[in-house]
Amino acid sequence: MNEKLRQKLAAGETAFGLWVTSEASAVTEVAGMLGIDWICIDMEHGYLNFKDIQGHLQAARGTDMTVLVRPPSQDLEPIKRALDVGAHGIVLPLVDSADEVKAAYDHFYYPPIGRRGIGGERSVKWGLDLENYVKSANDELLFIPMIETQKSYDNLDEILGVDGIEAIFLGPGDMSASRGAVGEWEGPGVTEMNLDILRRAKEKGIGSGIVARHTDEAIQRRDQGFGMVSLGSDIGLMIRQIKQMAGELGKDTVGHRWF
Repeated sequence: MNEKLRQKLAAGETAFGLWVTSEASAVTEVAGMLGIDWICIDMEHGYLNFKDIQGHLQAARGTDMTVLVRPPSQDLEPIKRALDVGAHGIVLPLVDSADEVKAAYDHFYYPPIGRRGIGGERSVKWGLDLENYVKSANDELLFIPMIETQKSYDNLDEILGVDGIEAIFLGPGDMSASRGAVGEWEGPGVTEMNLDILRRAKEKGIGSGIVARHTDEAIQRRDQGFGMVSLGSDIGLMIRQIKQMAGELGKDTVGHRWF
């Protein structure tokens, strides 16, 4: 289920993705048609529920696009349920330590690695493919911790040393906030920290992901060597395009309120 993304990470190429915040499954359908490598459906912020997640996963069927879910917490229920509806992996938010990664492994992996329970939901084709799924899930699913706090940076070597981590995802905004620069994308020192995290992960054969806020930044992140680069979010990209077109048309032509 994650073959295309894994191949790009192994080859040192950049896999471009999309952050999904809307319940509209057409977003995922179009992303697959356009050849987007991966999407991350965000449950940490916003209003999406598991029915919405299932709709996005159904829209991705027939593509080679990786569908990740960022759960609202590191707890058992959201991790287990996201996997049960068919997520190809988890982007775990606000990781501070290797111990937190290991605790989340209990919810993510089937025995003997973890304690994930066996259910008859969508991931196993409602029980029709249970045996094949449970045999391969521990190897096929992707577990991606987010490095987005000062504590996670302080504990980076221990986190990167946990078995089974193929990629991490950086959160510059939250990293900045944890260092006192609330509301800044890359506060003082965070630019350098991002590149240091990228370098140290690469030395261990681990890919790094990050969000780009515009095309030039996506090019920059690709050239820096990030293996996963989000082109933005569905709603964010819509806003970006409308603002650009409005600016070129003259905002009085299309409306009077543009931030």
